[in-house]
Amino acid sequence: MSPEPAARSAEYPDVDDAIDPARPPSDRTRVRRLPKRGRYDRGTIDAILDDAIVGHVAWAAHGQPYATPTNVWRQGDRLYWHGSAASRMLRASDGQPVCVTVTHLDGLVLARSGFNHSVNFRSVMVLGTAHLVTDEAEIDASLEAFIDHLYPGRWAELRPMTAQERKATSVMWMDLSEASAKVRADVNHDDEGDEAWPAWGGVIPVRVVLGAPEPDPFTPEGMPAPVVRLGG
Repeated sequence: MSPEPAARSAEYPDVDDAIDPARPPSDRTRVRRLPKRGRYDRGTIDAILDDAIVGHVAWAAHGQPYATPTNVWRQGDRLYWHGSAASRMLRASDGQPVCVTVTHLDGLVLARSGFNHSVNFRSVMVLGTAHLVTDEAEIDASLEAFIDHLYPGRWAELRPMTAQERKATSVMWMDLSEASAKVRADVNHDDEGDEAWPAWGGVIPVRVVLGAPEPDPFTPEGMPAPVVRLGG
């Protein structure tokens, strides 16, 4: 990755030019590598989490660490994820310390040396304790929030969840009191003199886009596909 950049672009300002970061909520959430990229304000953290579909839950069992990809979503001051009630990860992490991360890749940064290549990204790391949701009404409300976060208004269109489906599903949450973001939104930075090297340099933006919907055979002809909320 790139060393400390010497200059920044007006078109792609690095994050320390955009907003003044808040103080980290704890020392262990402080960004130490290129600390100017650290963001601690909830506006930035919430926006990155709300754009996420998949996060990684890091947990440990019997001394063995794991990092499990799963759907995540935010409700107020809590981050949620869910899975099978038989999931080893969910059963083992209840009441235990976990670390949840999400990352968005925004661009490939090409310099004129391999060392100075980088990527533009937005990421969040949350530290805390995982809690199992046990109240049935809260389980229903959380799963409704998850579905409607991705497909606004879809929950009301679906067959109601059965008691067996609820029993087979576990929902977990952790609070966002210890969360930090790290963001790179910048151009490439070449070492002095490398600009003359005959290689392409710059940023190739990366975007997540939806493809054409593919209805199954039971979807009535002409029925429009649901609206999908896709983060940037």
